[in-house]
Amino acid sequence: MILYRLSVWFPSDEQTEKPVLDLTTWSGPLSDFIEKHALNADEAVLLLIGITPHLQSDLFDRVIGFKLQHAGDFQRIGGIRGKDFRGFLPTGETVLFLLGDDDFKKRLEVQQLFWPDHLFEKNKILWLDDQPHGEPVMSGKIMLSTEYLDTFIYGKPIPPRFSMNFPAKLIYTDLGWDDLVINDELKEQINELKSWLKYNDQLIGEWGMGDRLRKGYRALLFGPSGTGKTFTAGLLGKEVGKDVYKIDLSMVVSKYIGETEKNLELLFARAEDKGWILFFDEADALFGKRTNVRDAHDKYANQEVSYLLQRIEDYNGMVILATNMKNNIDDAFIRRFNAILKFSLPEAEERAEIWRLAFPKDVRFCNEQDEIVDIPELVKSYPISGGCIVNVVHYASIKALERYNEQKAAKNIYLSDVLYGIKKELLKEGKPFN
Repeated sequence: MILYRLSVWFPSDEQTEKPVLDLTTWSGPLSDFIEKHALNADEAVLLLIGITPHLQSDLFDRVIGFKLQHAGDFQRIGGIRGKDFRGFLPTGETVLFLLGDDDFKKRLEVQQLFWPDHLFEKNKILWLDDQPHGEPVMSGKIMLSTEYLDTFIYGKPIPPRFSMNFPAKLIYTDLGWDDLVINDELKEQINELKSWLKYNDQLIGEWGMGDRLRKGYRALLFGPSGTGKTFTAGLLGKEVGKDVYKIDLSMVVSKYIGETEKNLELLFARAEDKGWILFFDEADALFGKRTNVRDAHDKYANQEVSYLLQRIEDYNGMVILATNMKNNIDDAFIRRFNAILKFSLPEAEERAEIWRLAFPKDVRFCNEQDEIVDIPELVKSYPISGGCIVNVVHYASIKALERYNEQKAAKNIYLSDVLYGIKKELLKEGKPFN
């Protein structure tokens, strides 16, 4: 097709016939997608144009080289050079040239493939990169969703890697609900989140409630560090088989005006319609209270909060915000949460249970005289979180292994090591150890 169009403008003795696209001869994931969505030939060619740089990066340059020394010698074909990749990257102008050339009516028809209501743009499959104000819209680079690119090539999407373009990490746990020691009221609230994840799609689909209900689900988890907020998010995803992504706010929040919104839009667009649970830890850094406008910085900070408010409202999956300080969250967010869950420091008996669950199964609890003692019962009065308990267990277990390997001692957990670990945790929080 590239040669055919170029031959029209740069004729030679060698004739190039107009290619005929026969979709019936195709097979594979791309063909299945085209058939499923009943795409026409122009839409299929557009997908091929988007895929080509990722499969055969030098194809455009090699074919264009048959007719031209440089693609830039013929402005009509469009295309740009990448920042690191120096080969030809197709733009909207490239698509117009290949599908419409000089046919004005056809070019207008092709432009509609990039309209907001088209399948490609609506589902964030393929779109045009933004251009500086005043430059032709169709000069934007063809952008193809990473998930769809993977699906077209490999038959399934590959989990996104943590990067500047995707500032989130997949979180997973091998533990179960029995390992989460919380009060009965909190368990019941968490069950509400489970039920939404399990049955909301059925409510929207079979019961036809989509037009009456708000999109998505928003939950606020607040309480001291180490009380199980992140653990709960991981367990929810495991329960329903959905990926949970923890957003790295340090990579999202930018000092440059407008960049924070752009970073978040990339994240939400990537997550849309995939059922991902988005987990914002220490959310008050991003979702904090709006301030009185004193300068330009305050103005744009407030705009960020307003943008977030709207974007979370539009997300059709579950968004979980976690914070140590509920009062730091903007009131406008508080009103929009479907559920607000309080994670408190465990009571004494709950702490004893956490201690028992956290320790290795095949160790003995001893005092300095090597007498067997019930360490969980003896230390349950110390007011520390489950996360701190795990830190202490880690420390005491390492000490036990050190003695086992270097002194050939028994695998004993000593009360003195546990007490020292508790002391360290309390001192970190500025609390006295008695």
